[in-house]
Amino acid sequence: MIEINGHHLKIDDVHSVAVLKEKVRVAEAAVSKIRNGRRIVDDIVKHGKPFYGINTGVGKLAEVKIENECIEELQKNILRSHAVGVGEPLPEEYVRACMLLRANTLTSGHSGVREEVIEKLVEFLNEDIIPYVPSKGSVGASGDLAPLSHIALALIGEGYCLKDGNRIETSRVLKEKSVSPITLKSKEGLALINGTQATSAIISLILRNAFILTYNSDLIAGMSFEALKGVREELDLRISETRPHPGIKTSLINLNHLIQDSRLIQEEKKRVQDAYSLRCTPQVHGAVWDILEFSKKVMEIEINSVTDNPLVFENGDIISNGNFHGQHPGIIGDIMGLALSILGNISERRSFRLLTPELSGLPAFLIKESGLNSGFMMHQVTQASLVSMNKILGHPATLDSIPTSGNQEDFVSMAMNSALKLKEIFQNTKKILAIELLISAQALELSGLEMASSGTKYIHKKLRELVPHLDRDRFMLEDIEKAEHLLSEKLI
Repeated sequence: MIEINGHHLKIDDVHSVAVLKEKVRVAEAAVSKIRNGRRIVDDIVKHGKPFYGINTGVGKLAEVKIENECIEELQKNILRSHAVGVGEPLPEEYVRACMLLRANTLTSGHSGVREEVIEKLVEFLNEDIIPYVPSKGSVGASGDLAPLSHIALALIGEGYCLKDGNRIETSRVLKEKSVSPITLKSKEGLALINGTQATSAIISLILRNAFILTYNSDLIAGMSFEALKGVREELDLRISETRPHPGIKTSLINLNHLIQDSRLIQEEKKRVQDAYSLRCTPQVHGAVWDILEFSKKVMEIEINSVTDNPLVFENGDIISNGNFHGQHPGIIGDIMGLALSILGNISERRSFRLLTPELSGLPAFLIKESGLNSGFMMHQVTQASLVSMNKILGHPATLDSIPTSGNQEDFVSMAMNSALKLKEIFQNTKKILAIELLISAQALELSGLEMASSGTKYIHKKLRELVPHLDRDRFMLEDIEKAEHLLSEKLI
């Protein structure tokens, strides 16, 4: 059971709820803050003084006063008018993560919603009711308005949900689950959609998986290093003491742990030094490790932040603000995309080296009867295609801004575009590394697998239980898919 209070959610918790479907509950300690925030909003409505988002229009229409008898209708209209996302729906795990993050931020009490609203989000999670959320349409300020509106619309029984991969009317799903829709009160429509939670949901789930992929990339690089009989001293741990970036040390430790008992890598040097794609692996991968650690720090602040407008404070102050702006997660999405692209770039270079006899000393394309067989020739071509696509996707989304809402929202973050790009870059990089894993395993068999390290032999055995040695050309689509699946968890 994951307990939410607006302050202590971790990246791993997001994965537990979104992917493993762990149950959620609101912490008892948060209830008094939630109720106090709501009391302040109710007092404002009672006295009729105009406050943005409580009894006024939104965006460019903020100066329009809404009469009390129309406030409930306003909440519905906000959701209906803002639920204009387009494109393929977000996968279920991203929607679940988004609902968790929105519920968590509302428990702070600074949004002024009733506890019933938060409990309805929690009920949807625990009953596994997944709103249908088109992936495109957010500019990342005022938060992820379109995707969050599609979620909020489902809470009131409108719009669509996902069931077995199909788009189903929400009213039908709620009836099947015996779940009642909620009627929203003042401010609650806006409070459900003002924030960075859709962007943060995608980035948080990818971040957790990126740590696993980067760890595996160290091990795959080590296998390639062994197959090419690299110069052992290039992985001496003392190197990290002279350039003490934590990531370099992390990568060196992982590499050394893998190759420690290798007999393919001799203490006596057979050449002065290796090419950069081998020799600089700890430095290149190390930079990625450091970016991920920085990203985790930023994102764990973000997912425990209040990104609402206006904010409600305990003393009764209502403050209009810009916390909904997605600059922080947007930039993180951009730099994570850059870092993961670099993992793919250097992986392709190691693969190329393994496949080229002049560089590896191994048979061309790692097949004995080359010419009659093409071996792994085209695997590197696929890597090159994916690397090139990552370079295209690597342009920072957050460098762009297009004014919206009559120039009231004149500088936006484009953070959601950053997250969507990151999602594709991650998938591409995972495939690139899966191909290197296949290539390095084949190369090790040709180099002398019996002399490889025990760690390498263990990984090799795991792969060969799924994918056989390539002795002649065959259809290899499933080989790549099976290798990619292995990379979803740590190889060792």
